[in-house]
Amino acid sequence: MTLSEAVAIRIEELLSENKLTQYKLSQLSGVSQATISDIRLKKNKSVNLRVIYELMDGMNLSLTDFFGSPLFDKDNIVD
Repeated sequence: MTLSEAVAIRIEELLSENKLTQYKLSQLSGVSQATISDIRLKKNKSVNLRVIYELMDGMNLSLTDFFGSPLFDKDNIVD
């Protein structure tokens, strides 16, 4: 999978695990719903690390929590 696909899947996982909607995540993180939607729909091929940080901060998670997923293992990413 591509890196943008892995990011989108991870966001979906965390939304589900934390029982959050895109709207609520937007409120908690300060990241616009449009940006979150673009990430989830894989329209944004290069997500800014600052955006991921803000999303994780809004969920009270760290970047390690985000990137510690097996989705980001070297063997799973093709780009």
